[in-house]
Amino acid sequence: MSEVEARPTNFIRQIIDADLADGKYQTIQTRFPPEPNGYLHIGHAKAICLNFGIAQDYRGKCNLRFDDTNPVKEDVEYVESIKHDVQWLGFHWDGEVRYSSDYFDQLYHYAIELIQKGLAYVDELSAEEIREYRGTLTQPGKNSPYRDRTIDENLSLFNKMKNGGFEEGKACLRAKIDMASPFIVMRDPVLYRIKFANHHQTGDTWCIYPMYDFTHCISDAIENITHSLCTLEFQDNRRLYDWVLDNITIASRPHQYEFSRLNLEYAITSKRKLNLLVSEKIVDGWNDPRMPTVSGMRRRGYTPASIRDFCQRIGITKQENTVEMSTLEFCVREDLNQNAPRAMAVLDPVKVIIENFSEKLDEVLTMPNHPNRPELGHRDVAFTREIFIDRADFREEANKNYKRLVLGKEVRLRNAYVIRADRVEKDSEGNITTIYCSYDPTTLNKNPEDGRKIKGVIHWVSAKFALPAEIRLYDRLFNTPNPGSADDFLSTINTDSLIIKQGFVEPSLRDSKAEFAYQFEREGYFCLDSKYATADKLVFNRTVGLRDSWSE
Repeated sequence: MSEVEARPTNFIRQIIDADLADGKYQTIQTRFPPEPNGYLHIGHAKAICLNFGIAQDYRGKCNLRFDDTNPVKEDVEYVESIKHDVQWLGFHWDGEVRYSSDYFDQLYHYAIELIQKGLAYVDELSAEEIREYRGTLTQPGKNSPYRDRTIDENLSLFNKMKNGGFEEGKACLRAKIDMASPFIVMRDPVLYRIKFANHHQTGDTWCIYPMYDFTHCISDAIENITHSLCTLEFQDNRRLYDWVLDNITIASRPHQYEFSRLNLEYAITSKRKLNLLVSEKIVDGWNDPRMPTVSGMRRRGYTPASIRDFCQRIGITKQENTVEMSTLEFCVREDLNQNAPRAMAVLDPVKVIIENFSEKLDEVLTMPNHPNRPELGHRDVAFTREIFIDRADFREEANKNYKRLVLGKEVRLRNAYVIRADRVEKDSEGNITTIYCSYDPTTLNKNPEDGRKIKGVIHWVSAKFALPAEIRLYDRLFNTPNPGSADDFLSTINTDSLIIKQGFVEPSLRDSKAEFAYQFEREGYFCLDSKYATADKLVFNRTVGLRDSWSE
């Protein structure tokens, strides 16, 4: 990450500043603990920037720890994608990658300790009965008939669970806290459940797996985490976090702090709903450029710097709010405007024949790769008698506000000559197939010698040397700002979220690298697609337009 990126402040950093000033900690230790059951999304990016950013700024450490306690939903594919996403965003974890499963032996012994203290018991209620017994927000729960088993009986039954003596769903280990607690999370929560499933790290060693609330706090303590940061939906769970640590024998004492999750307009960040988009083939995978996943944004052409900038701009607070999509798009637009080299592409081509330009001449024009950054160099572009321009850049008739090519009038070709449209050729349906023009040979990158003023500039590519390319124009996946609030969020899908064009690009883009951004002059920012582009077929994704058209 660049050292020039400003260091932010927020209530969490203020807590850390106070803890360091009081001598409570000598070194700050954070962690990023994703569950490997899906791909990371923009909300995770916020958490990554917070946890790794704090460790970086305070010269502390940040662990990457996978919360891998549910083997039924987890996969090594997700593990590898998460590691890649964290590194791509510009961060590095301390030491080796960690897994909650690394601590399964210790977690088991802590569960035994709670049983021995009379603070946990094996329950044989079904999952439905447990929910029924738990009560509601307005009614207290009631004790399980198995709650008062003896310590020896619970130890024996827990051992039976561990050895596969119960079927799935027939027994679980619960904490013995308070079934009348105003906080439902404290009404004898489940600590362990039975799952006969192969685990991607531990294989078939275990058939009982600890729950998140039991695992997370102990893992934090084992790793000497000082500040355990999570989103506000875990605020009530902090009581269980503290209860577990208060009742086991462990030296380290981490503390949990909550911040508001990221809610983004025209997007969803529910992994269940994102998975549904993938499984129903509404998108073509977790890395579809319309998805709010880190991999999808990377494939679309977003840069790590733009995502870090976005996360810094929205800040860290306890107040729930929804961020406008235009804020995210502004960040990538700002970054690419400064750093993306320029090129020319015609998305909806119509042929132009410059009749007074020699058929035998291929003139090589030198163009800057960036108008304000000469260090990015220049490129050579062939100018030929036949070129393509965008169909929207020509009209047979237009008012004075239209500053592109009009029949009988002039326009400048980008970094080239002034041309005049003299006549057109149409097909049997009245569609223009060819525009016949003439050019002024004295106007290469300069004004006409007779002083006439040329107001418009349009882009072009040589018809002789241009490369055919598929251009994918991505828009917002949903038609409503808050699709998650709809009864059926799939009903809010924007059916025009992907428009595919068959156009042409200048030959300098032949060796484009996937996910490397260019500004296509007057069209927007684009990058070569990492999935569909091949050596024989160029496919470009639009990252974002040159302007925020949604707010207009």
